[in-house]
Amino acid sequence: MSDELCLSIDLGTGGPKIGLVSFDGEVLDHELHAVETTYTSDGGATQDPQLWWTLICDTTRRLMSRADVTKDRVKAVAVTGQYASTVPVDANGIPTGPCSMWLDTRGREFSRRVIGGPVEGYNPRKILPFVRKSGGGPSPSGADPIGQIFYLMNREPDIMSATRWMMEPVDYLTMRFTGVASATHASRLASWLTDNRVLTRYEYDDQLLNIVGLDRRLLPPLQPIGSAVGTLTRDVAESIGLATDTIVITGIPDLHAAAIGSGGTGLYDTHVALSTTSWISCPVPKKKTDAIHSIAAIPGLTNDSYLIIDNQETGAKSLEWLRSLLAGTGTPMPYVEMTALAAKSSPGANGVLFTPWLAGERSPIGNKHLRGGFTNLALTTSTSDLIRAVLEGVAANSAWLLGYVEKFAGRELTPLRLLGGGAQSSEWCQIYADSLDRAVEQVPDPMVAQLRGAALLAAVNLGRQHLDDIAGLRPRGRTFTPNGDVAELYRVRRQQFPTLYTRDKKWSRHVS
Repeated sequence: MSDELCLSIDLGTGGPKIGLVSFDGEVLDHELHAVETTYTSDGGATQDPQLWWTLICDTTRRLMSRADVTKDRVKAVAVTGQYASTVPVDANGIPTGPCSMWLDTRGREFSRRVIGGPVEGYNPRKILPFVRKSGGGPSPSGADPIGQIFYLMNREPDIMSATRWMMEPVDYLTMRFTGVASATHASRLASWLTDNRVLTRYEYDDQLLNIVGLDRRLLPPLQPIGSAVGTLTRDVAESIGLATDTIVITGIPDLHAAAIGSGGTGLYDTHVALSTTSWISCPVPKKKTDAIHSIAAIPGLTNDSYLIIDNQETGAKSLEWLRSLLAGTGTPMPYVEMTALAAKSSPGANGVLFTPWLAGERSPIGNKHLRGGFTNLALTTSTSDLIRAVLEGVAANSAWLLGYVEKFAGRELTPLRLLGGGAQSSEWCQIYADSLDRAVEQVPDPMVAQLRGAALLAAVNLGRQHLDDIAGLRPRGRTFTPNGDVAELYRVRRQQFPTLYTRDKKWSRHVS
């Protein structure tokens, strides 16, 4: 293990992971803390960004109290995490209000005013410049920074009067460490306000700003992906036990950290995230968009590369949801016991199907009204069947997406590196191999892959590593190969998903 360390933070939807990671990618120690999301009947979904900061500082102090860790060993701070969210802050980077999460749709009426129209909810004349330049565009649902910012501007005058910057969570945290407002093409990808055809143009695009009517002065200045934002402020350094010359690099989305942490840094090296949400991604050589299936190539791991982006709104969160339901008011069953129970049900879950559209869907079909559920329940259905159906349903949804991602990439993508909390389960990994009919590699310590990825990007920035060598640093994980008979069963199940979507979409809209 390298003597030099990075303080690495992965701000997930469920809360922050904070760890000390070597510049070789070894996680020395880490903690995970849960943070609640507050939901409101008008579509609000918020978290407290001050609580994130308190948890990060408290945890860092504990990590730095280890006998084998001294502040001179920690050379960098790197932040990754959720995106498509908005934290309003003052000129010093202190929050002026809660974070509007990527699930927050309160700004939908304002988004529709600026880009709404008759074609899949869009005005073609207004959305085409976004697709041409940035690769995507603001959502009519309001569940992105454009909708969130306009909600605050129109509904929260007290917050706005105190606000200087509208920041993505990862950029907010880097500012708390350094006092410097910054962003990158990658961290602001869900704003769709940069011309991503030329990634070395570090400015927001005038035409795109004018279409939505947003003042660029609210947006933090852009700089290169993975570059140094600055060093720790004296107050922060003294508070958490680090040196004032500790470098802080630009924040990156969890998508980018997952690619690096999985070792998937070469062209078409593919990873699959099985976290709160789920996605399939790999580096690709050029900018491209499949607007129909919500797949795009966005600013990648360097300032001259691209990365596939797509998102399925509910991944391993589906198992957490079922766990809470089964627990009722009692103690939730450990996940290892749940997956052991799933193994007692036969492949196909005795005919029970589960669609994981609990928060709508984005890829390969964009539909915020869509809702999931179980199909073909019977009096003989067991708890084991329900759990297995959830594991199979999430995997089948990924398999539905994979076909479109491979078409986008222009090739079969294999092997698939599986990471995230769900990838800790060998049972789920095998279900993924059978459902996607691809070899699946279980990334070692998959829960902390993004912590590794953020730290390794810092190592690249400081010249300790080269991006091309990252894959060789990671030990190989266990590989799961498709089981022929089971894979055929799941192939049929996979083909049922478009039919289930067609069946459910009208009903979901009617009752939502």
